[in-house]
Parts: sequence; structure tokens; C-alpha cells
Amino acid sequence: MTTLSPRSTFLHGQWTSQDAALLYGVPDWGKGYIGVNAEGHLTVMPTKDPAKQIDLHEVIVGLKERGIHTPVLLRFNDIINHRLREIRKAFDDAMADQQYAGGYSCVYPIKVNQQRHVCEQIAALAVELDFGLEAGSKPELLAVLGLSASAGGPGVNGMPIICNGFKDDEFIETVTLAAKLGRNIIPVVEKWTELELLVKYAKQYNVRPKIGLRVKLSSKGAGRWESSAGVRSKFGLFVHELLAAVEYLKKHDMLDCLNLLHCHVGSQLYDIRVFKNAVNELSHIYCELVRLGAGLTMLDIGGGMGVDYDGSQSAWSSSINYTVAEYAADVVYRIKSVCDGAGVKHPRIISESGRAMVAYGSILIMDVLGSSKFESNPDMRVIEAIIAKERAGGVEIPQPVLDLLEAHANLTDRNLLEAFHDATQARDDAMNAFSLGYMSLPMRAVAEQLVYALCQKILERATKKGDLPDEFESLPDLLSDIYFCNFSLFQSMPDSWAIDQLFPIAPIHRLDEQPTRRGILADITCDSDGKIDNFVDKRIDKTTLELHQLRDLPGEGQGCEPYYLGVFLLGAYQEILGDLHNLLGDTHAVHISFDDTPGSRGDWEIDEVIEGDTVEEVLKYVQYDPEDLKRAMRLDIEAACKQNRLTIAEGKSLLKFYDDGLEGYTYLEG
Repeated sequence: MTTLSPRSTFLHGQWTSQDAALLYGVPDWGKGYIGVNAEGHLTVMPTKDPAKQIDLHEVIVGLKERGIHTPVLLRFNDIINHRLREIRKAFDDAMADQQYAGGYSCVYPIKVNQQRHVCEQIAALAVELDFGLEAGSKPELLAVLGLSASAGGPGVNGMPIICNGFKDDEFIETVTLAAKLGRNIIPVVEKWTELELLVKYAKQYNVRPKIGLRVKLSSKGAGRWESSAGVRSKFGLFVHELLAAVEYLKKHDMLDCLNLLHCHVGSQLYDIRVFKNAVNELSHIYCELVRLGAGLTMLDIGGGMGVDYDGSQSAWSSSINYTVAEYAADVVYRIKSVCDGAGVKHPRIISESGRAMVAYGSILIMDVLGSSKFESNPDMRVIEAIIAKERAGGVEIPQPVLDLLEAHANLTDRNLLEAFHDATQARDDAMNAFSLGYMSLPMRAVAEQLVYALCQKILERATKKGDLPDEFESLPDLLSDIYFCNFSLFQSMPDSWAIDQLFPIAPIHRLDEQPTRRGILADITCDSDGKIDNFVDKRIDKTTLELHQLRDLPGEGQGCEPYYLGVFLLGAYQEILGDLHNLLGDTHAVHISFDDTPGSRGDWEIDEVIEGDTVEEVLKYVQYDPEDLKRAMRLDIEAACKQNRLTIAEGKSLLKFYDDGLEGYTYLEG
């Protein structure tokens, strides 16, 4: 027997919003930032203060009134602010508890999310928190140099700027001149030629630059990015190359410029034990280099602090088995222990925790356009009419159809397994009969409808009993609905498609109602991969999501009432990795904050609106000239009017539709 997850089935009592919170795991992955209110709406608490809640459904309704339609990406600046301060406090507490004297800075690798509004906010906070920025390419270097200048405030030139990645001649020269300008910029040597260039330009411009070396550790990483660490990693120097670099700098009287040792154990490290081993090894290498005369003062432990995407707090690829406080305490303890044992002064600890800084700050809200589902209660009058018509035409009703009619009529809680066997056998017999020409198409349609209706009833009855026989395991997937959502997986959640990353997904309203459907989510691209069929859960491999029955609007062809889903923890990598599949561009992005200024109503407010791509803009990305397209359409419409294939009014309407379409949102605007 397969036991159903207690979060996937509600069996007793009156359904409440808190049942929904448990069902979707909100307290687990929300980490205090996401909650459910009494109205059944998801809320955002940017500072984890329940007294300062932002109702997501209210926000979406308010944006719609302002002409901003879903899909829309909501960015919460206050969450990013809180996350940075939470990391700062964790390390401050750990250093105070353990009497660590070296200090700490967290640098933000802008590759995680290069959007200007996000980076500007972090750059401004970095001045206050003694944090910094990291660049991994030439364009990022130029952006970071500009950001660090515009951050303002005293001590801006002290903001650490770490430069990772491969560097060419121009990159190294720019870094050297930035150091002469007064920036606290540290290029990290990934390969030998970079070191030679640094020495060359240091002498040319008479600069004593700060230099970092990245070492390949023997300690392995863990998770999807395990290969980014260890001796087979793409970047860094072997230990013998590290020693050669020390001798090379000593030869050029620049050993005192070697100020930073760097490593990278991998992104989204789910097991803290892996990280402990790497930090321990790195600390020993650091102390040995100090013994050899290097002017080291900083130890960069790289990225790796993960995010608990599924809320299980476990050593699983979509989770982490540690907290921010535990991470900070372990890092400080390991480095302090090794340095104290070697009699080496405590270094300034630097971490590149971009994912942990910004993942919580972005939420995608999308609307559901409709659904495809199997009915458990087919209209038997229609089926009987089809059968009567076939009989009147002299068609003998096939035995599989008769068997299915009997099984459907006589289903009870006691014969579920027998009925399931009968249904699957009748389905196979019906398909064989049709393939051999012994069954008409209307009879095949009746057989299919009865099979799916019977299986749906079997699943509903078995679910109410609380467990499923092993033979029923495939039914939830087979019978799940498809909810068609107004978004592009490839644009807004590329890691879901590329590496099977899980992101929490839940309805943002109607949570005071018990969901009665199970479904997968499909986007509006024409790609069969544009779907989500894996969902977060602490206990099971969850392939369907509990959803509410869509409500039809009055009137034929009017569609369904608005039903909104939220996708959470999208702030890291997703915005910048998104592509233009089907030319679906960036969504609208709206910056939301909690207004707690004196005299305010204590509610949400819009800080910034960044409009999503228009059709015209995405066409330009792929080298189309919209003016050429409009000219071609205008000529074609004019020719059609002359040949009386279109009236003048029809031609005018089509041309207006075309022009408006080019200027409109790439997503559907119902």
C-alpha cells in the first residue's frame, strides 16, 4: 500500500486557511516571509513581522486596476534588505560568541541577478553593512565599478570588489587603474597568465594592487554544481601552482600584495558537512601561505550558502540541512580553530552568498487561462444517445463498452481493485478492436470516456480511504488536470526546465476553500517541455499540485474567473537566465514595499514599475524591423481592399490590431 502524504489529503474537520498553509508547505519554505491570512490569501511579511503583512491578492487586484496585468514579477526590496541584515547579524553573533577578530564581508555576485534596481539596492546597503560586490566578466566589472561609485556615502572606496572568472589584458588593466583610482578591488587569479598581467600593469602604473589566488581544493562539493569544486574544477590553481605564484610574486617584490585566498565549493550546498571540510582545508592552506611570507589578510570561502526550496531542511538537492546562523557559526569556528592552532592572525572572512541574499525577494504571479480534465461524472444521456444511434445504424455494441458500462454502474468501495482491472482490460480490448477495424470511432470515444470516468471514481474513493494500493500509484498522474497558465517557463523559471530545480508554487487566494483538483501546470509556449510536473513536498516525490476548481464566468465563451498562482524564491538566477522562447519576453516587474511611514494606512505601496517587453522590442532582439513589418502589412491590406477581399473598414481594423499588437505585452491580456 502507498500512504498518501498528510499534506496532500485533508480527511477530517472544517477546512481552514491554516490547513492550506500546511498543504502547500508555506511555513517550511516561506521561512517567515510568506504566510496565509484569514481571508485565504497568501501574504508577504518583508521583515518577518506578522503585524506588517502585504496581501498578494490585493496587490494583483490593485495592479490590474492600474493597467498592469499578469504575469508580473513582484520584487520586495524589504525582503532583500532583511536577508542582508540577517546574514550580517549571523556572522556578527558568531564572531562575538567565539571572539573572532578578523571581521566579515559578504559580497554579492551580480551574475545571480544583474537587474539594475536589485544591484543598486544591494550596493547602497553594502556601504552600511560593510558588504561588497563581485564581478565575473568584463561587462559585470564595468557595471560594478559604476555601482560602487554611485553607492555613495563615506567609505565607498573601501567596499570590497572581488573579480572572478577569466580575465584578458583589458580586464586586468582596468582593474589595475581602478585600484589606482582608490577602489578596494581584488582580482582573483584563475590561471597563470593573469598573474603575469597583474605584475606587468602594476609596474607600468606604479600600483601596489591587492591580489587574490583561487586554489583548487581536494574537498569535493555536493549537489548539482559539485563539479565546480575539487581538483577537476574549471577555475583555480593547483597547490603546486599556488606555491609557484608565491615565488613569482616574491621575485617581483610583490608578495605583500597577495592579500586574499579564494576557493569555491559549489552553489546551493545542501550538506553543511561538505562545507566544513572545505573551509578546514582552505584555512590550513591560508596559514601555510602566511608562514611562507604572503601578505594575506582575507579568506574568501566563495559561494555555496543555499536556499531551502522545498522546506524539508534536509541534505537534498532542493534543500539545505542548516540555517544561516549555523552556517556562520561553523565557518567562523573552523577558520578560528585552524588559525589559532597555527598562531596566525584571524583573516577577514568573505563569502559570496548571492543566492541566499536575493532568492526570497522575487515572486512571479501568473493567471490561469483554463484547464483540461477528465470528468468522473460523464453525461450518461449523451453516451446512451450515441449507443442508441449506433444500434439504429446496425452497429453491434462491442463487448469492452458493455463491460465498462457495467463496471461504472456497479462500482462500490469494496470492488475498487476488481473494477480497476476490468477498466484496464476493457481499455486494451477496445484499442485493439479499433485498430483491427472492429470498433467504430463513436464507440471508441464512449470507451475512452468511460475508462477515464471509472478510473477517476476509483481514485476518489481510494483517496478518501487514506491509502492507495500499489496498482493505483499511476492514477494521480494519469488523471491529473492540466492548468494552462499565462507565463513562459523558459523566460521566468529556466532552471525548472534545465536542471529540474523545484520552486514553491501555490494559489495566492481561495486558500480558505479546500482544493478538489490535482493538476500539472502548462505554460503558453508551444514547447511540450513548457510544463511543471514536479512540486515541493517534504515527504514524497510530488508530481501533481492540489488546485481549486475553476469557476466559469457567466455567458458562453467568457472563460473562467481569475485564478492566480504564485511561484516563489525566484530572485536568484531566474530573471537573467530567461530566454525568448516563442518570443515571450520579460514580464512586468513591480517593486513593492510596506508603507509604515507616520500617518500612512500601514499598507503596501509601489516603489517602481518596470514594464515588460513589448512585441516590438522582442522582434528587434531577433533583428526584425517593426517599421518594415508594418509597411508590408499595410501594402498587403491595401491590395486586399482593391480586390474586394476586405472592406476598407475591415482593413483599417486589421491594421490597427497589428499596430496595437506590436506595441502590446508579449503575454496574453484577457
